[in-house]
Amino acid sequence: MPKLAPQETRTFFLTLVTANRRRVFQVHEKADLLLTLFSDDRAKSRYAIHAFAVMPDHVHILITPAKEISFEKAVQFIKGGFSFRLKSKMDVWQKGHNEHRIKDAGDYDHHVTYIHENPAEAHLPESYPFTSAKMPHLVDLGPVHLTTRG
Repeated sequence: MPKLAPQETRTFFLTLVTANRRRVFQVHEKADLLLTLFSDDRAKSRYAIHAFAVMPDHVHILITPAKEISFEKAVQFIKGGFSFRLKSKMDVWQKGHNEHRIKDAGDYDHHVTYIHENPAEAHLPESYPFTSAKMPHLVDLGPVHLTTRG
């Protein structure tokens, strides 16, 4: 088994985009299905989610894989797990993903803010529910070494 990076360097800002930018998550039941997957995977200790925004055609996640799980495997749990649960005959996700390794507390705070402001930037209604800003009970505390907020 390959040696994983130290846990303190394993928090990422992750963006997953739907295939052909289809607005999969515009249907609230599908957004709820993804949030259920997050909850189930977190209950299995596969990864921690510190912030998220489920947008109509993409998802932003601030994620720390579990100590024994690679970042790539955590991404596979999300993309593959959701595709399996959705049971769609069409591709659900674009190939690959965008990632940014969080460097320090300032970088962490910047990405939490970006994620929480993303729905407003996309001109979604203020009541848009599918973010950790509106659903803080669905996220884990940030890694101690990356948090500056009380």
